[in-house]
Amino acid sequence: MLIKSLVVGPLQVNCFIIADEKTMESMVIDPGDEPDRIIDVIKGNGLKVKYIICTHAHFDHVGGITELKDATDAQIVIHKEEGELYKRAMDQAAFWGYELEPLPEPDMFVKEGDKIEIGHLSFEVFHSPGHSPGGICLYGEGVVFTGDTLFAGSVGRTDSYGGDINKLKKSFLRLMSLPPDTKVFCGHGPASNISREKTSNFFMGEI
Repeated sequence: MLIKSLVVGPLQVNCFIIADEKTMESMVIDPGDEPDRIIDVIKGNGLKVKYIICTHAHFDHVGGITELKDATDAQIVIHKEEGELYKRAMDQAAFWGYELEPLPEPDMFVKEGDKIEIGHLSFEVFHSPGHSPGGICLYGEGVVFTGDTLFAGSVGRTDSYGGDINKLKKSFLRLMSLPPDTKVFCGHGPASNISREKTSNFFMGEI
């Protein structure tokens, strides 16, 4: 498995490019900005992008989708409960003083338990509301991509539209039930693992 990460945009979002090294089929998670950089990595590694995954639809995680879709014709994937936020992405960006071009319609809605497959790799969709209504995590191959549900030592905020602290607690506990050596790739900040988060994440004391 190939995992490439880029920190993109003014809010420093982690964009991940994951590929099966045998088939070179790949997916891009949270292309929040700087699509040219993302496309350069895709082309430089000879990857064929099958999916563009939004862990959630806050503007800083979806800002590069339009150009990436044009360049790859990959399927845009979100959870259905994130549809309203996705439609409002331009307004979100404007509120924060940024410009965002209109986004293409999603190609595919996922739900709890669905599988995302690229080549011989398979990832299970966890519906992880709390930071937003339709947030998702992707778990498989010994790793989990958590978006803004879980950070190293912290969690996503719940004071934006659709945030819910009680739902976030449930999502957090579910992630803590994963195998201890599961590597955690977060929406912002450094990577971690479940064992470390169970002993050092401040949110453990909030449950």
